Amino acid sequence: MKLKRGVLIGIILAVLLWGLVVAGVFSFYFKVPESLWESLMPLPTSGEKIAVLIEPGLNGRQAAQAFEKQGALDGSVSRLIYWMTRFGVDRKIRAGYYQVIRSDPWRLARQLRGMRPALLKMTVLPGMDVFSLRAVLSGDENPMLKYVSNAQDASSLGLADALGTAIMAKENYPEELRGKLPGSETSRIAFLKPETYLVVERTPQELVKVASSAWWNQWGASADVLPADSLQETAIIASMVEREVLHDVECRRVAGVIHNRLRKKMPLQIDATVVYAWKLRGRKLTRVLNKDLEVESPYNTYRVSGLPPRPICIPGTAAWDAAFDPENNDYLYYVAGKNGYHYFAKTYAEHLRNVKKARER
Repeated sequence: MKLKRGVLIGIILAVLLWGLVVAGVFSFYFKVPESLWESLMPLPTSGEKIAVLIEPGLNGRQAAQAFEKQGALDGSVSRLIYWMTRFGVDRKIRAGYYQVIRSDPWRLARQLRGMRPALLKMTVLPGMDVFSLRAVLSGDENPMLKYVSNAQDASSLGLADALGTAIMAKENYPEELRGKLPGSETSRIAFLKPETYLVVERTPQELVKVASSAWWNQWGASADVLPADSLQETAIIASMVEREVLHDVECRRVAGVIHNRLRKKMPLQIDATVVYAWKLRGRKLTRVLNKDLEVESPYNTYRVSGLPPRPICIPGTAAWDAAFDPENNDYLYYVAGKNGYHYFAKTYAEHLRNVKKARER
């Protein structure tokens, strides 16, 4: 009987001891300063680093599943969800890339506390055309370039198809702009605002979405009152101004000259369109010579009157502003001086004097 009583007392004491140990652990975890906790049990600093993409709109559970699916979790998703909830990470998770060390759920959740996601840069420059835009997207600085459209896998799409598909997909543009969009890829890129964008994922689709939204935010009020064909003509004029003008202060004046020549049914005679015509043929011009003006192309504004069929590049802010609001002037001619500024003339005789002046200075 005494032996049984002793065993019973031992069991009771063991249970009490374990209870004290558990209570101590919980007390330690919840009450000691975080700095001491981190020093006693530091996070891993070495191991396999994984870049995990958390897409916009994911909740805490979906984010935990993303960490598991992308190879950052060494354990169960349910335990990661538990610890993310325990640390409040589930309510603070944001879209972006998280650079983490592959860990068990507890350590992974601890890594995420206070971690800010990284965003990627995509840049659209004024004067880019569909060729240079594609070249930038295919550069080494964009290693994660991909695009998925409906059931198509990114691996089945070439770069040209990826960019072209993204540009031609109306759902990538603001709803108000969709009904005014032209029907070609080279025309639609004019409606991407040149800027550097911070994006979650570096894809053609993401670029078109953010850059077209930025364009509409800037010029939507002006575009909204124009029919689609007039907006297309404005885009063409803006693209020519972009390529012709070096100094923004001259943009509205050059746009005014273009309108004046169109009203008089004079050939525009814009060198930038000739350069583009040759580029479409695979030849790069750095200077337009008289022999280059013989190229057979609808973009050769020396031989074809009126506007070229499509924009020749992505216009910048000053060029778009000028196309929407050209200067009211009487000039019909201009020639660039060595400093990039133009001499403007109302008559051909005056223009010839300006040409001589530009060559001398």
